[in-house]
Amino acid sequence: MTPIKRVVIAGGGTAGWVTAAALSHQLGQILDITLVESDDIGTIGVGESTVPPIRVFHQLLGIDEQEFMRSVSATFKLGIWFENWGQIGDRYIHPFGRHGKPTWLAEFHHFWLHGLRSGMNSELGEYCVEWLAAKQGRFGTSPQSDINYAYHIDATAYARFLRRFAENRGVKRVEGKIKSVQQHPTTGFVESLTLASDRVVPGDLFIDCTGFRALLIEQTLHTGFEDWSHWLPCDSAAAVQTEITGPPNPYTCAFAHEAGWRWMIPLQHRMGNGFVYCSRYISDDDAKQKLMQAVSGAPVRPPFVLKFQPGRRRKSWNKNVVAIGLSSGFVEPLESTSIHVIMTAATRLMQMFPFDGVSQPLVDQFNEESRVEIEKIRDFIILHYKTTDRDDSAFWRYCRNMEIPAALAHRVEMFKEGAHAYQDAGELFRVDSWTQVLLGQGIVPKHYHPLPRGMQEQELARVLSSLRAGVAQTVAKLPKHQDFINSYCRTTA
Repeated sequence: MTPIKRVVIAGGGTAGWVTAAALSHQLGQILDITLVESDDIGTIGVGESTVPPIRVFHQLLGIDEQEFMRSVSATFKLGIWFENWGQIGDRYIHPFGRHGKPTWLAEFHHFWLHGLRSGMNSELGEYCVEWLAAKQGRFGTSPQSDINYAYHIDATAYARFLRRFAENRGVKRVEGKIKSVQQHPTTGFVESLTLASDRVVPGDLFIDCTGFRALLIEQTLHTGFEDWSHWLPCDSAAAVQTEITGPPNPYTCAFAHEAGWRWMIPLQHRMGNGFVYCSRYISDDDAKQKLMQAVSGAPVRPPFVLKFQPGRRRKSWNKNVVAIGLSSGFVEPLESTSIHVIMTAATRLMQMFPFDGVSQPLVDQFNEESRVEIEKIRDFIILHYKTTDRDDSAFWRYCRNMEIPAALAHRVEMFKEGAHAYQDAGELFRVDSWTQVLLGQGIVPKHYHPLPRGMQEQELARVLSSLRAGVAQTVAKLPKHQDFINSYCRTTA
């Protein structure tokens, strides 16, 4: 039980600098924090779409939103636009907002479903400000606004922004490649890192942010990996950045294709494009070719291919090493959860920080919470692949027929039978998210909660009409997304 005073973060990028920024802001007065990274080792730099809890994390760190957005050429994100997922030609938006007004006994979508059965035709999204604003390309916020949103960001610029933040709070950056890792001969705890220059960096707690290499957690400690590729068959992504050709939409695009899906992430100065696929069904060269055929705007750099393996490390915390970011595992890019998982891991570490020394009960609790969190996210992403009617390719036939985790199968059946959707404690995706994706994928519930049947038909029609009108009036007052960016956070460089 050696007291922890020296923290060494192995690796930079988003994971390293998010962790360094959080630790230095909250615990910098009592910890000595060093981050080791090499300019020669590039970062992946494609995790450029986020989810709304990033705003809470920034608030905890006292980050000014406008300064941050200008620094990373950010745009606003109200949700994700999906095409061709349930069937070719399908379109739906997964918005970040809530729909209508639920009661304590039944969520709003039960009232909407009863309205449909009674001939009151409308889209569920018409009762959600974020859905309608995304569809109309509008956005605006203020301290009084309750619009729920995230960001599209330049990931490389974000790491630079957080580096400045962390170094201003005492984090020491050491340049160099890690040549070897020294462990205690008896306990196996990591004691120091030796760099290519032969410089030795000692520490008490080590945070592995070395990406897919997992230099400490796997190459050194042999922690083990749980493979999820049978549920999430995509294992590759071709990516390219292109010049922006029009005003940015306030949402990420996810277009399904015959072997996976394609993303579009609009920043202020460029478009991020990616072609996610399963290498069993399409070659890397064909994937790059199809990506380049689909993009608009001149390429900023040549396309490149990333390889990944969906799954998680069997322990996120092993001995005195905590894996954060890709070293701890990866689901896949769909639904943009990577940066969120980095931030929750850094927050969890701060809440459970082992000041008096590494204790097994603490490690076990950290690992259990990390496991539950990533498995809930995993199941939500599997949902998009499994609940499809596409049979136009071998890839989609595999997804339709694959076995899925029992907990997800239960959730799908609950919705099919009675339109029941729920959010477990600590779960990222809310009831509204589950509902929109399940409906968007083409699942129509057989039944719904009986409570709406107690309303007079005229009263239900009046309430639904009033809620739609309120959403429409709110959105009509919002400026165009580009106009709000120009006045609020335009990047000048």
